[in-house]
Amino acid sequence: MTEVNTRTRARFEAAWAQRASADVLALLLTELFSPSLIVLVLPLAVAWSATHEPWATLGWGLFVSLTSSVLPMSGIVAGSRLGWWDGHHVRNREGRLIPFALLIVLSSLGLGVLLRAGAPHLMVALDVAMLTALLAIALITVWWKVSVHTAVAAGAVAILAVVYSGWLLVLWLLVVAIGWSRVRLGEHTAAQVVVGALMGIVAGGAGYLLAV
Repeated sequence: MTEVNTRTRARFEAAWAQRASADVLALLLTELFSPSLIVLVLPLAVAWSATHEPWATLGWGLFVSLTSSVLPMSGIVAGSRLGWWDGHHVRNREGRLIPFALLIVLSSLGLGVLLRAGAPHLMVALDVAMLTALLAIALITVWWKVSVHTAVAAGAVAILAVVYSGWLLVLWLLVVAIGWSRVRLGEHTAAQVVVGALMGIVAGGAGYLLAV
């Protein structure tokens, strides 16, 4: 984790030294709304809607966060420190296949536990939607790099709009900003962030609707 933080801090310092405020903003958006952080918070939001009970929200929400964000991200950071891929965002497409496999395995195990434990239907639907999106993105990653940032952000907005209110679709502005940040930093092309967002909606949002 120290290596990851050092690399990110170095990028911030370089952008600040050049007074490139747009680059600083892009880095902030990329880190604050990284897929792992969104997936850390989203299950808690859905769990509250499913249970409206604080302890149940923490129990179900944190379990999904653990299997879909904390454990996979720990493995990805560990792999980065061992030099298996180029950082916690895994920029090179070929290097993304093993992290995707890790994500899929842990999410599948988590889904199995949810089903076995009789979890609220909304939580099962969330895990199904996230797993569906993972599988779709992993298949495309075999030959093309899409933005996981925009896929996760777009899917999260779609799910929150279904769970709470259509007014939350205004968060699409944030998805656009995240997509801009990925292009600004040279991590993706405009086509890759757009396709990522569409995949998040179709595989994540629509998958959630079907599961519900």
